[in-house]
Amino acid sequence: MTKNSSKNRSGNQVWNLFTSVKLTVVLLLLLAATSIIGTLVPQNGTEPFYIQKYGELLFKFLNALDLFDMYSAWWFMLLLLLLSINIIVCSIDKLDTTWKIIFPDKVTFNIERFRRLKHKETFETSHQLELLEAKYLSFIEKAFATAVKERGENGVAIFGERGRWSRLGVYVVHLSILFMLSGAVIGTVWGFKAFVAIPEGDTVDSAFLRDNETPVKLGFKIRCNAFSVSFHDTGQPEEFKSNLTVIEDGKESFTKDVLVNAPLRYRGLSFYQSSYGIDSAKSVVFKITSRDSGMTYSQKMDFGQTVDVPESGGKFTLNEFVRGYNFRGHNLGEGFVGRFSTNGGSDKNKGEIEIYIPVKFPTFDKMRRGAFAFEIQDYEKKYYTGLQVTKDPGVWWVYVGFILMIIGCWITFFISHQSICVEIRPKVTTCCGAECDSAFASCSDSGVGSGCCSKASDDAVNIYEVVVSGTANRNSQGMRLKIAKIASKIKGL
Repeated sequence: MTKNSSKNRSGNQVWNLFTSVKLTVVLLLLLAATSIIGTLVPQNGTEPFYIQKYGELLFKFLNALDLFDMYSAWWFMLLLLLLSINIIVCSIDKLDTTWKIIFPDKVTFNIERFRRLKHKETFETSHQLELLEAKYLSFIEKAFATAVKERGENGVAIFGERGRWSRLGVYVVHLSILFMLSGAVIGTVWGFKAFVAIPEGDTVDSAFLRDNETPVKLGFKIRCNAFSVSFHDTGQPEEFKSNLTVIEDGKESFTKDVLVNAPLRYRGLSFYQSSYGIDSAKSVVFKITSRDSGMTYSQKMDFGQTVDVPESGGKFTLNEFVRGYNFRGHNLGEGFVGRFSTNGGSDKNKGEIEIYIPVKFPTFDKMRRGAFAFEIQDYEKKYYTGLQVTKDPGVWWVYVGFILMIIGCWITFFISHQSICVEIRPKVTTCCGAECDSAFASCSDSGVGSGCCSKASDDAVNIYEVVVSGTANRNSQGMRLKIAKIASKIKGL
């Protein structure tokens, strides 16, 4: 990547726009506002629900803005696309400089830069210079990825560094964001959210999209073997679960219990336990009260069964279970419908009539003022399970993005580019009781005689000052502690 190409990019207004931090902030604020709106406005509901909640005029306005399915709206996809381009362009714009720092043509060090540092450790030693060089160089080579020795007029400097690659951490974070954004787009475009209600014992091979109730083939069958629910003392459901079997090519593949936080996953589809309800009843026990005698009778029945009403009151046939019954504009809820054939007598409603027996209102049938009143004494419920069916092919992209995000943050915040310098410089040399200016000079005239001994004489003692200093592009306090630790270790070598 040449300097001319960098200059050409910097003069491009479109390029400068997408390298702007202001654009990033604006896009993130817009996405945050979108998330808030998506929380306040229910998503993927039905048109009657929205009209009842917001009114027809506001419904039309919000619907025109796609706020009822905003995560699939074109403008939301555009925001994700702009943010992706912004991240890519910013990464490319800084990559040239970062690459040269990480992979330089030649690793060089500036001794004066280390001498100006505040954080350093100093100690003295009297070992031979060659021995110190060998020990310190070996230590730095083991502790750091790079080790270089430079000899100068005033001593020896050993440099070490590691972690240049840590500057790539921000690019890993950028890549993770791109993976998550791509996963969101892929899941929205090629995935779906649907719903299916399966009565106990029934098998289905389709689900229905939440937005338009269009049937979607699953590619296999799901059977609800059983449904169970437990309740708190307050009457609120404590736990409900479905026992489901996957059937493919006419054979049972496997069976699994599905709870609220334990979905069934198969062939890219996830089945979540989302709701339940009473679909029907397996058997019913009625309490039949005679208005004339005041006697009550208990009668257990199955659907389609016809029984004789006590006291020669006629015949009663149990036809069906209904989830709702409209009586003068009011929904009486779940109940049973049957046919009552009377034998006359004191019953004002002679002949065959259809009667409704609600579960929640036991005395409702007494309003008919017939010779016999029916009410529900007990019944065995047959439930249906409500399952949310989702297909999200982008979920693996999101998972990879999260893993890369963790790795990138770990590199960015816990790995640093560290440089260290161990400088060995002579301090004082004594020989024959005289002090010399340096280890590389002969003795001065100090009362014993000029040049009474040479640098290489056996009784010469060289004193060296060792200065350990270092720097890091982050966590300077940690680097300060590390300098003290390294100085302590090499002092003991």
